[in-house]
Amino acid sequence: MSLDVSPALLAQAEHGEVNEADFIDTVRTSLPYAYQVVAGLSTELAATEGEFVNDNTTPTDEERAQLLRALASNAIRGSLERHFGVTLAFVNCHRVGAFRPGAEQGDAHREFTSLRNQIRNQSPELRSC
Repeated sequence: MSLDVSPALLAQAEHGEVNEADFIDTVRTSLPYAYQVVAGLSTELAATEGEFVNDNTTPTDEERAQLLRALASNAIRGSLERHFGVTLAFVNCHRVGAFRPGAEQGDAHREFTSLRNQIRNQSPELRSC
């Protein structure tokens, strides 16, 4: 299970639109490592003039699982992007990049998400991720 959904949030989902702030709070409490990574990257991006920032910390297996659950889900990833005002990119199950919105067509984003970069970020110790 990806998220620890409260009965109140489940009721929202069953009766109509879900309040995104409530959903983000569920993500924050259910996937704290993933939330913390994205929050940190958005703060770092805001403090720089660069096109993007990235976190290449090798996480524990539990932390990696949180990143995978958060970034593999369109709903979770999209909510995090809207909440933090960034565009996320993901390489090799742990390297997370945060780009300024609209940067998806830029050279830095294309390189970060390229086949070449995926291959360059492989390592034997991360083979099972």
